[in-house]
Amino acid sequence: MQQIKTVAEMQRAASTARGSVGLVLTMGYLHAGHMALVKMARQENDVVAATIFVNPTQFGPTEDLASYPRDLQRDLFMLREAGVDMVFTPEPSEIYPDGYSSYVAVEGLSDRLEGYSRPGHFRGVTTVVAKMFNIIPATRAYFGQKDAQQLLVIRRMARDLNFRHQIVAVPTVRDADGLALSSRNVHLSPEERQAALVLPRALSRAVEMCEQGERSATAIRTELRAMLEAEPQVKADYVTVSDPDTLEELDQIDGAALVALAARVGNTRLIDNTLLGCSAVNPGENPPAEGRV
Repeated sequence: MQQIKTVAEMQRAASTARGSVGLVLTMGYLHAGHMALVKMARQENDVVAATIFVNPTQFGPTEDLASYPRDLQRDLFMLREAGVDMVFTPEPSEIYPDGYSSYVAVEGLSDRLEGYSRPGHFRGVTTVVAKMFNIIPATRAYFGQKDAQQLLVIRRMARDLNFRHQIVAVPTVRDADGLALSSRNVHLSPEERQAALVLPRALSRAVEMCEQGERSATAIRTELRAMLEAEPQVKADYVTVSDPDTLEELDQIDGAALVALAARVGNTRLIDNTLLGCSAVNPGENPPAEGRV
């Protein structure tokens, strides 16, 4: 496996790759969720490239950039064992040199949910992803469904800016207790981790309500927020039930709906989501498989 640290060298390596190229963008401190992306990329492509870059432009001034977990040697070992061919590990100054002043923004989609709670976050995400797409012109790029809004925003950006990368969604990977895997989970104390399980329980409750015939998005939001607020160590940020293509909040559900949650558990901010399939015609039908927690 090649470890590459400069843009020029990465561009040369990518340009000489033969066959299809699968790209996995990460901020490191890898877990089974990241490795699911790598596994799918390995299955579907001749060459697999990964990145490890903690992107400073997607962190706000009061967010956890300095404390974001890092373990480069462990990450490199995991990628090597998974069959990755090349990994790009640039320093921030390589991606954002002195005088850098160009940014990419996806308007509308970036303003809701995470964008509302973390102003400027998606401008940083779309900028770094656009740069990585230019540096590594892959066939396919793989992103986790856990970051549902990010996936939607990147798909829109790739379409609008005519990137050739096919954006591939990979289902959320969860621990046995149901908690969605996240690099930030390492910051949870044992007690906080138990408290954090209210997030997947709330999503399961949303699925249950849908299966039982509930079509009021307001009712689902209200019940899920009450579940989060009943846990003393959890502070809810948002509970949304929205159109999965536009992220506009719904009043009534007739078809697909994205249920998304964000909350602080202690000092750790967690997000999670599930997709509902609630038909107004057949209120007893089950949601799609990816909607189950």
